[in-house]
Formats: sequence, structure tokens, C-alpha cells
Amino acid sequence: MSLLRSTTLAIALAAALVTGGARAADVSMADGSVHFSTPGNWLDIMETQGDPEARVFQVPDPSPTGKNSLARVTITVKQVADLNGFNQYRSEATAKAMALPGYKANEVPPGPNSNVYTAQENATAFSYTEHYWFKNGHAIQLRCVRPSQTQAGAEWKAAFDKGCDAIAEQLK
Repeated sequence: MSLLRSTTLAIALAAALVTGGARAADVSMADGSVHFSTPGNWLDIMETQGDPEARVFQVPDPSPTGKNSLARVTITVKQVADLNGFNQYRSEATAKAMALPGYKANEVPPGPNSNVYTAQENATAFSYTEHYWFKNGHAIQLRCVRPSQTQAGAEWKAAFDKGCDAIAEQLK
């Protein structure tokens, strides 16, 4: 993860902790052409406008692991002219992922235009799931990132994955 990206996430997390974070719920992006709802306990910690447009949600990990590892879900929407533009966007995002320290892809992706892999952030192993769609002239990326190991346990991991899967179903 780049220093700028790490710093941005750290600032966003600090702001969310200080302000209590905005509760996530119904979200609209790309001038209303992309809609989804998030679980009520997710915190809306960062938003960018323009192209690309992004929203980042913290998924609170109540365990001690959560104090050092930011579990998050990011939705990015970028205008692209056509399917070739979408494929280029997806290829560039995949190349960035492959450059992460300790990158290791799962043997079988969950579906077309999806990636599942692990990588290191600040010496901690994280699990990543990414999905991509081409819709209404936009490349859409859903990126779900959680610590591979957390003291919150299997129930928290399952709830995180369920929330991520629910967003994916809405973005299809």
C-alpha cells in the first residue's frame, strides 16, 4: 500500500473515531446510476467526488485486532467509454493488487471479473475480495478487505463476508 494511501486511510479512520463516523445505509454514486445499501453498523469513513468516485466503509472489528487492522469495503466507480476501457481498468487494478507485498492469489476466483487473494499491510495478512462490473458506461469495483486472522472470530468474518456479498448482489 502506498504511503499516501496508508496516510489517507489513517486520517479517515482517525476522523471516524473522533466524530463517531457517519452511519452507512443507502448510497448513491455516479449521479444516481449506482445504488446500494450497506449494513447499519458500517461506518462511512471516506468519500471522493469526480472521476473516479469512491466510497470507503469501515466494518468495525470489536476485538483487539480491530485496533490495529482496518477492515474496510471500498466501492469505486469510473467512467469508461466501452468494454475495452472496462477491461483496461480491471487489468490496471489487478496489476496494482499483484504488486502488494506478499500477494498470493487464491487458486480459483469466485467468478468472472473477480479476484480473491491475500497480501500484507503493515506486516499483517489481509484477505481481499474484488468484483468488477461494466454498467451504464462505468467500471465498478467492489473491494472488501479484512484481516486474515482476527480475534473477533469466525462469526465476525462470516458477517463481514455476508455484508460484502450483499453489496455485490446489489451492484450486479
